[in-house]
Amino acid sequence: TGYYGDGLNAIIVFAACFLPDSSRTDYNYVMENLFLYVISTLELMVAEDYMIVYLNGATPRRRMPGLGWLKKCYQMIDRRLRKNLKSFIIVHPSWFIRTILAVTRPFISSKFSSKIQYVNTLAELHEMIPMEYVHIPDSIVKYDEEKCIKRRMRTSCLSNDPEITSVEQE
Repeated sequence: TGYYGDGLNAIIVFAACFLPDSSRTDYNYVMENLFLYVISTLELMVAEDYMIVYLNGATPRRRMPGLGWLKKCYQMIDRRLRKNLKSFIIVHPSWFIRTILAVTRPFISSKFSSKIQYVNTLAELHEMIPMEYVHIPDSIVKYDEEKCIKRRMRTSCLSNDPEITSVEQE
């Protein structure tokens, strides 16, 4: 959790890699109580505008929350919290997350949909929000670095390919 702006508006950081494994026998119970904890914390912290930064990188599929849980969360969040949410930033969005949001878009309000932003790197996130008050877990930083290295390697390989270079020059 951190703050941005002069009014010290809250930035809530949610790292999916720390969610419980869905193979746990008490998974539904744990997720239900986690949600209640998050909502009660939000209600205490959020007096005005806030944003949520959802760190999706370094999260195995078995730790990602299911569609039913996400729908229930959205429905249980009271109007004030939904209204005061200024931005829901998803860092390192996976194909799965993008698909879920595309499928559920008709069922959620257009106002909420317009608050969702995808960010592919921590550098992009840094351009959007002040990072000095935001703690990013080491596993996410490492994931971001590895992803950037792979992207740079792919880009340099493509730029060294004579066929691609000639097509780019045309």
